[in-house]
Amino acid sequence: MEKTRIERDSMGEMSVPADALYGASTQRAVLNFPVSGYRFPRSFIRALGLIKAGAALANRDLGKLDPGLSEIIVTAALEVADGKLDEHFPLDIFQTGSGTSTNTNANEVICHRAMQLGSEVHPNDHVNMGQSSNDVIPSAIHIAAAESLKNDLLPALDALHLELLGKSGEFWDVLKIGRTHLMDATPIRLGQEFSGYAKQVEYGKLRAGNAIRALEELALGGTAVGTGLNTDRTFSGKVCRTLWEKTGISFREAANHFEAQGAKDGLVEASGQLKTIAVSLFKIANDLRWLSSGPQCGIGELQLPATQPGSSIMPGKVNPVMCESLMQVCTQVIGNDATITWAGANGNLDLNVMMPVMAHNILESIRLLSNSTRLFADRCVAGIVANREHCESLIEKSLAMVTSLAPIIGYDLAAEIAKESAKTGRTVREICQERQILPEEKLAAALDPVKMTGNA
Repeated sequence: MEKTRIERDSMGEMSVPADALYGASTQRAVLNFPVSGYRFPRSFIRALGLIKAGAALANRDLGKLDPGLSEIIVTAALEVADGKLDEHFPLDIFQTGSGTSTNTNANEVICHRAMQLGSEVHPNDHVNMGQSSNDVIPSAIHIAAAESLKNDLLPALDALHLELLGKSGEFWDVLKIGRTHLMDATPIRLGQEFSGYAKQVEYGKLRAGNAIRALEELALGGTAVGTGLNTDRTFSGKVCRTLWEKTGISFREAANHFEAQGAKDGLVEASGQLKTIAVSLFKIANDLRWLSSGPQCGIGELQLPATQPGSSIMPGKVNPVMCESLMQVCTQVIGNDATITWAGANGNLDLNVMMPVMAHNILESIRLLSNSTRLFADRCVAGIVANREHCESLIEKSLAMVTSLAPIIGYDLAAEIAKESAKTGRTVREICQERQILPEEKLAAALDPVKMTGNA
């Protein structure tokens, strides 16, 4: 099968080759819609193929589609699901808001492929039987996003979670100064800090699971406006069983089809979970960037793996590249969520007409988070080394050491010692020893950083 191309002539007009596996409707859509360069991703095309295969099986079981015809439609639809016909899905994301052009594209590709396989098939009467773009497209978005969350993002988060847990244990005996407001605070274990990062990612896994649950209801069966016109009331349940078998996700018919088609709150909820995951990952990456800053003239408590030269002019400079990469991804995901939120708010009456851009943004968010999280775990967190002696030396210099003395000598005297330490550059311990604030043994016990870290 020759690869499909969309070409422009010398005047900039677009043309579609005659060997494309789609008909006039898709060709008109290619020619009439602006080409942004954004196409529906593999996960979405797979979801369309699974829906069409499930629909053909359901219509066969309902006695509405000849078994032989159903079988050949299923064969063609599964080729779509498996990625064998992706070149025949040229349509731009920025098209009609219902995604009708892409649903038609799928119907035509499956129809033409089925005819190549030896059967006379109609794209609307057979491939699209019992369906409408208005229930197929939102269902495809849910399926694609839920599968991507399950197969891509959750394993990536799991890998990062394990790396952070490992570092928490490895660094448990490393004492360092805590910081609040970016200012010195009481001592903490480096392992305690990393345990906080690990818990953030653990909660991120729960949020990804919640996002999947928000997507499990499908609009299939509602057809044009949610009334189920021209389909059997058991159709959606039968398709969902096929989808469950193919994906391992418990997709089910929407409890209310008017909600499922007039609104896209499930997608907005799922995107909100992704945004929260992005916020967590940004915080972790940014903290590691701060803690590794310097290395001589910054905090310098951590040493991150060197991934590339950091400067074209300063020899030997190494930058926190993986942290910065992840932070940029998180920023993009937060922006994607804003688009999804506003698109979700623009469900008008009985149909949301911003579904393609919602599909693009949520699938991009999942892809970006999945790829960058795994890279961050492998190429950054796994190779982090603690600068142990430096961590512990900063504790002794900190004014916050006086905090543990306050219950013994009172807040005012403790504050006076802290101010003197800041003014003279001498340590809290040295000032206390000179003033004989406490007996040496009691002072040593009070200023013991291990005791200050608590039992957590």
